[in-house]
Amino acid sequence: MDHKIAKPEKLLRVHDLSVSFKTGDREVEAVRHISFELNAGETLALVGESGSGKSVTALSIMQLLPYPMASHPSGSIEYRGRELIGADAATLKVVRGDQIGMTFQEPMTALNPLHTIEKQISEVLILHQNMSAAEARIEVISLLEKVKIRDPEHRLSSYPHQLSGGQRQRVMIAMALANKPEILIADEPTTALDVTVQAEILELLNELQASMGMAILLITHDLAMVEKFADKVAVMRAGELMEQGATGDLFSAPAHPYTKMLLDAEPGVREVKSMQDLSPVISCDDLKVWFPVKKGVLRRTVDYIKAVDGVSLRILEGRTLGVVGESGSGKTTLALALLRLIHSEGQIKFDGGSIDGLNSKQLKEIRPRMQMVFQDPYGSLSPRLTITEIVEEGLQAHDIGNERSRQQDVISMLEEVGVDPASRNRYPHEFSGGQRQRIAIARAMIMRPKLVVLDEPTSALDRTVQGQIVDLLERLQSDHDLAYLFISHDLSVVRALSDEILVLQQGKLVEYGPASQVFESPEQAYTRRLIAAATEFKAGA
Repeated sequence: MDHKIAKPEKLLRVHDLSVSFKTGDREVEAVRHISFELNAGETLALVGESGSGKSVTALSIMQLLPYPMASHPSGSIEYRGRELIGADAATLKVVRGDQIGMTFQEPMTALNPLHTIEKQISEVLILHQNMSAAEARIEVISLLEKVKIRDPEHRLSSYPHQLSGGQRQRVMIAMALANKPEILIADEPTTALDVTVQAEILELLNELQASMGMAILLITHDLAMVEKFADKVAVMRAGELMEQGATGDLFSAPAHPYTKMLLDAEPGVREVKSMQDLSPVISCDDLKVWFPVKKGVLRRTVDYIKAVDGVSLRILEGRTLGVVGESGSGKTTLALALLRLIHSEGQIKFDGGSIDGLNSKQLKEIRPRMQMVFQDPYGSLSPRLTITEIVEEGLQAHDIGNERSRQQDVISMLEEVGVDPASRNRYPHEFSGGQRQRIAIARAMIMRPKLVVLDEPTSALDRTVQGQIVDLLERLQSDHDLAYLFISHDLSVVRALSDEILVLQQGKLVEYGPASQVFESPEQAYTRRLIAAATEFKAGA
């Protein structure tokens, strides 16, 4: 995309920036001597694998690093000629939010779990624009509409945990745009969103950029987004800048081998496997999850939210069912119902027996055989526990083995998922996103399950790490004859891992069949729209 600006107006200048962190007696260099500039109305994408220093650079611009543990051995960060490194609190208060806004990668941890959506967005407007509560409420509704939150008035009283991952990300974007900043730092702004909503969000940012002359610093591992959305690209690796230049030039003729490797890191297509003579590990018939809508003083039920509405499926041993659909379509609710973690109606069979009528004590006996890996490993791993304590937690809860055998099981499991057992006494924050997801997989696999539910296990990872996790999951499936329920908005990863595809729309099953058939000859218009959006997004502008 080409922004035509007669005289580029320099908003941000990062020159020779280095960032170091003190950990005990050691000093770790996270960023080393990087330089770039950002002009009004343009988009610069910072790309690179996990741990490359992208987010550390963004937090440096906002001066949000944990000082004095973090320091800048060299460099300068200037906004409109004003130095931000070492700026006083009054200057930073004006810059943050008003002039430079930021969306964070993990909205569940960035949003306050104790405050409603209305309170969190209103706070920005009241503090920075001196709006009254009534004025702020109107503006909050408008912002939620802009970021495509359905029925925004009814969402005002929602808390973050009551929203889907995609909805939480959109709330974060609404907060960042509330004060119409001159620069928006977007740290993985579409990580948790399906392809159709990704396109909507990028179109929204594009419109705002055009109308406001807003500059965007886009931090992402999604190269399809970069090619479609960015004017310039800067490629980072291990804290250093490998190369930078105009997007078209860099994609057509990358100069550095690392850039070429990133561009080539695309998931393949799953080899077609026979489905004959295989037993179902889990199945359901006419499964329903309806949430009552209550109103009035007496809290009478006036309607239902039909999160899952009459879904039937089966997952065979050693095979993967991919579940796709837009954010809020019922994918995660379906998985939770199958695992009997929320109330549902309809028959559920697991490992040959009916489980929909089991009580909690009976369910506890089968829990080890049905495990789940969550979307956000940073949120799903306790920050207070070591890796050993996290991985062996299920064994302890079900009184499996003794202390010595559990320790050996942890070591063996970490080796199997590709995590150095010598690091087992460290804590989750000391690992990269990909390593944390391997630990989360180890926690599930150590229970020797027959079914594993994978809820967006690769959505927060860069392409090269996604490929590694897909390879790991395929190897584990082959070695242990696992059945997978794989939930994702990333259709390329779904196709790389799935034997069958189930498509959900607003709680209803709209298409179900072999992966090759669904991708190559989709029957339903909704499925065709999802695949077309993914193809168009990947193809770039």
